[in-house]
Amino acid sequence: MSRILLDTHLLLWAVSEPKKLPPRARRWIDEAEVFVSAASIWEVSIKTALGTLTADPAQLLAELEPAGFQLLPVTGEHAAAVALLPPLHNDPFDRMLVSQAKTEPLILLTNDSALGGYGEFVIVS
Repeated sequence: MSRILLDTHLLLWAVSEPKKLPPRARRWIDEAEVFVSAASIWEVSIKTALGTLTADPAQLLAELEPAGFQLLPVTGEHAAAVALLPPLHNDPFDRMLVSQAKTEPLILLTNDSALGGYGEFVIVS
């Protein structure tokens, strides 16, 4: 069984608007062990506080287990590995997800084509 890390955008769709998931992403989610980064919860919290996203981070967190998703904490190893990534993407949350996927190892499932350049462990749906 594959082990995947969902990016924040796909996570939000998976728990609140599953019909928006691309078919390829839905297949991956249905057939894999799915992880969600604590960094995604943090990103939702920050963007909600800034008013750029309408979501409830506490509710999102509560929906992980019923959805069959596992929470992946951010570790010092993940944080340090961000420094080793090439500067292909400037978003610090996405860079953390790439670092976590590479370090664990997991497959990062994303809809952000800019992340595809990080390697074969990134799948753009």
